[in-house]
Amino acid sequence: MNAVAQLSAGISALVLIAVFPFEAFFIDRPGVQRFLDIEPHGIRNVHLWSFCIGARNALVGVGTLIGLWIVNFGDESIGVTVVVVTCIYMLLSSLFMAVADLLGFWLPRGGSVKGTLASAVLPAVTLIAIAVS
Repeated sequence: MNAVAQLSAGISALVLIAVFPFEAFFIDRPGVQRFLDIEPHGIRNVHLWSFCIGARNALVGVGTLIGLWIVNFGDESIGVTVVVVTCIYMLLSSLFMAVADLLGFWLPRGGSVKGTLASAVLPAVTLIAIAVS
């Protein structure tokens, strides 16, 4: 796995792990709501889901870091497989944010654009870099 793929996968993983506390524990804070581009109305009703999404994101981030460790210190083909699977998960889950927005589930409508792009670019770069190497 080349350096571009490893770097983009690693940054993606670290971002997901770093955002986890905001989604899981601090979703009720106005600054976090602005950061995540979400409306404060009804936060108490969605905290369960935001906690679960944050935990899933943290787990996929940890899985990606484990895959990168395996690439560098174990069986490279197994590590690449782990990284590919986690990056596909990241990419597809980010695209589902866009679908939710298109369906009108994201308030304010259009609010997912920044998050969708931010969470899709690095996994896409990783998968492309792996495919062309």
